[in-house]
Amino acid sequence: MAIESPTQLSAVLPGNGAEAAAILEEPYEAINIRNFEKVPQIQGISEELREDIRVVAQVLPFKSNRYVMDHLIDWDRVPEDPMFRLTFPQRDMLDPEHYERMAALLASGADNAEIRAAANEIRLTLNPHPAGQLEHNVPMLNGKPLQGMQHKYRETVLFFPSQGQTCHAYCTFCFRWPQFVGMEGLKFAMREGELLRDYVEEHPEISDILFTGGDPLIMKTRILRGYIEPLLEPGRAPNISTIRIGSKALAYWPHRLISDDDAEELLDLFRRVVDSGRQLAMMSHFNHPVEVEAPPALEAIRVLRETGTQIRTQTPLLRHINDDPDALARMWRLQAQTGCIPYYLFVARDTGAKRYFELPLWRCWEIFREAYSKVSGVARTVRGPSMSATPGKVQVLGVSEAAGEQVMVLRMLQGRNPDWVGRPFFAKYSETASWLDELEPAFGESEFFYDQELNELLGEGGSPWSRDEFALPLVGGG
Repeated sequence: MAIESPTQLSAVLPGNGAEAAAILEEPYEAINIRNFEKVPQIQGISEELREDIRVVAQVLPFKSNRYVMDHLIDWDRVPEDPMFRLTFPQRDMLDPEHYERMAALLASGADNAEIRAAANEIRLTLNPHPAGQLEHNVPMLNGKPLQGMQHKYRETVLFFPSQGQTCHAYCTFCFRWPQFVGMEGLKFAMREGELLRDYVEEHPEISDILFTGGDPLIMKTRILRGYIEPLLEPGRAPNISTIRIGSKALAYWPHRLISDDDAEELLDLFRRVVDSGRQLAMMSHFNHPVEVEAPPALEAIRVLRETGTQIRTQTPLLRHINDDPDALARMWRLQAQTGCIPYYLFVARDTGAKRYFELPLWRCWEIFREAYSKVSGVARTVRGPSMSATPGKVQVLGVSEAAGEQVMVLRMLQGRNPDWVGRPFFAKYSETASWLDELEPAFGESEFFYDQELNELLGEGGSPWSRDEFALPLVGGG
């Protein structure tokens, strides 16, 4: 049940109402490679674990905060605790040879430039931009690439505000980890809200804008307003019916909506979007039920829903974190109970620390199916397991037998060509495949139904929605 007021937190937190309310007023404090060893909880873990954090954090981004450490991590269970693994680098997130290389450099006292050069070499082996994000998803306006945007699917454009390219804490699985490591040419970011508006007005097929990052809610409200308000001007961008914000704030810093100094200003901005007649959807990332069960998160969900904002939730399926049908079902049930809409269960993307989190696709499907069977219909809005791959979002529907062959049944939930959406197709069964490009077509076929057209599209820049036959007519928005 959502918390009705800060004083009601005393019903679910130890101590009196004053102590409970104080939790909502805690200041934000970032924890990173420079200060993590000063935190009392870290001083209680082994030197071996601390060394692992030091080494891996040279390659993969590391940032946590005191809310996560004080309220979400069970330090009695470290290092097995899921939230610890979700926010603190682990040794096995790097190949052994990469780990040893970085450890040796640190032990030898190598200078920062040498360490950074080695880290960048390793990063380039980790598929920093999966699914053609850098090569095939960047749109053009007036003949110029818009490097802070992606337009892969006809109806939806992604926008990366330059001031939103960090987060309140980093997830160790994050597929957008290149945004945080400072490598030139690997970062999406854009400042101009007017360019975004101009682009969507040039493309009437676009109905949805997704503000993403990083995390747009890391920005102060006055900055976020500068991106959103141009879309709300009378008569402008009439095709935009939905504004989405991709954020982990409800899980990692719910205070952003309940006690930050501009929290009420942020809620007012959200009310303005809703009052404009557009839908505002918070695409919230929850990876484990403890993130939803935390009383500050429940309070943040409550006040956010009061603005008229819709909350949709998503997570990848992660070994060591949430590869447990009971945990997933518990999370989806609570989300549905609090008015959130379970939306996607993804397959861990083929980037970064994937080796630590990945599961075979057949196992992803088994976990999803068992968890799905444990919830009522109101939580069965969740779709998965889904791969955000180069051709589109591909769902694993299951393992079956057809024409005497064991096969994996798949379908497109989204596609570079909208005509691919909803089409079922088949791959040979694989015990080991954990991503689409590791699968082979079934029944002796040489390619999947979309392969030939996909190759043509990628050769043309990967933008099928720019073709006349894929366009939609302009519809009323605003």
